[in-house]
Amino acid sequence: MQYRIEKDTMGEVKVPADKYWGAQTQRSKDNFRIGTEKMPIKSIYALTILKKAVAMANYELGVMSKEKADMIKTVCDEILDGKLDDNFPLAVWQTGSATQSNMNVNEVIANRGNHIAGENLLHPNDDVNKAQSSNDTFPTALHICALLAVKDTLIPAMEKLQATFEHLAEEYKDILKVGRTHLQDATPLSLGQEISAWADMIKTDKENIISSLDFIRPVAIGATAVGTGLNAPKGFDELAAKYISELTGENFTPARNKFQSLTSKSPITFVHAGLKALAADLLKIVNDVRFLASGPRSGIGEIIIPENEPGSSIMPGKVNPTQCEALSMVALQVMANDTAITFGASQGNFQLNVYMPLIIYNFMQSVTLLSDGMVSFNDNCAVGIKPNVDVINENLTKSLMLVTALNPVIGYENAAKIAKTAHKNGTTLKEEAINLGILTEEEFNKNMDIRKMVYPHEEA
Repeated sequence: MQYRIEKDTMGEVKVPADKYWGAQTQRSKDNFRIGTEKMPIKSIYALTILKKAVAMANYELGVMSKEKADMIKTVCDEILDGKLDDNFPLAVWQTGSATQSNMNVNEVIANRGNHIAGENLLHPNDDVNKAQSSNDTFPTALHICALLAVKDTLIPAMEKLQATFEHLAEEYKDILKVGRTHLQDATPLSLGQEISAWADMIKTDKENIISSLDFIRPVAIGATAVGTGLNAPKGFDELAAKYISELTGENFTPARNKFQSLTSKSPITFVHAGLKALAADLLKIVNDVRFLASGPRSGIGEIIIPENEPGSSIMPGKVNPTQCEALSMVALQVMANDTAITFGASQGNFQLNVYMPLIIYNFMQSVTLLSDGMVSFNDNCAVGIKPNVDVINENLTKSLMLVTALNPVIGYENAAKIAKTAHKNGTTLKEEAINLGILTEEEFNKNMDIRKMVYPHEEA
């Protein structure tokens, strides 16, 4: 491999000749050989959006030449087009302020810009990082990255799964089945009603997550090192936020308290709490699906799910609810990520939080896993859910909790007597209602309207 010599305030460093990063990036790469986790590329793109916005603000404020601002914008566009992805090699496990990733972006922009210009036009600190500190750029990029990932990736995946469940809920609204509470038989409902709960869980989680994004629209840029705004010109924060908004199509504003914006990570923790709530609902949904589909002969077996691959290396013909299992593991990982983010956010010492690489890595992993997991579950399982009508009807007919419909006619105690006797004798509710002399067959048939139990307020 060929190398070139780069210099920083600590001396000379050998850097691969085919890369645009500089000495500070190389030092981080050499000094933090920890794990395989790299800074998410979308966090690099968020930093790049910020660098472009800042160059525009600095030019408008008269502290940067048009030539330099235009060159920064040109290189930023190359990065955002994915042309320089292999120039961002740093580990998540680095300085907790992500200073080295900030400098990685600064160095790539400067060196690539100088290569295009054919001269030393840009300096990574004096120009690309002008009016900034890593302490305010990375918190800002954190908010940009998180908001865009949620809106561009997570929400569409949620809407896709929600739409599938809404379709199934409507399609199966007339299939009546036994309900279950405490894992025991309960009064009936329709399969459509059962699935409608899944649809509304996704819808509610989506609404909560979207509303939580307002808490990460305020950004730290302009705070510089400790929140005072040292070395940033007056009005810089307003202009930078304005240009970030224009570049992203989202509304970002300057943080109302710059000191809070550097040290507190409660806003991003709050948004991730919405992802954790989604994970909890998804885990409930896939558990329902796999138990309702259990069998095929010795389980509940009220629904049939797609058979995608052989389920056993030893048992021929076995098929497993693999999509449910995959999404359940995603849910658990998101819950674990939430714990890591919560602990990281609690460690804001004095004027800075130094767990930001961990926070952005876990946040972005949660968004990616949830988005991919929901799409996979939707396309390979949910869309193919079918009712096993014979099993549904058999279970419904055997259910003792249908006796609840008789409560208004014969009272709770008589109804309980019928149910307990039928269960003891292995007989039907009708047989025991008649045998016990509580109801005639005609009276039983008149009052045992299962659809009326499922849709009690439906007009005849």
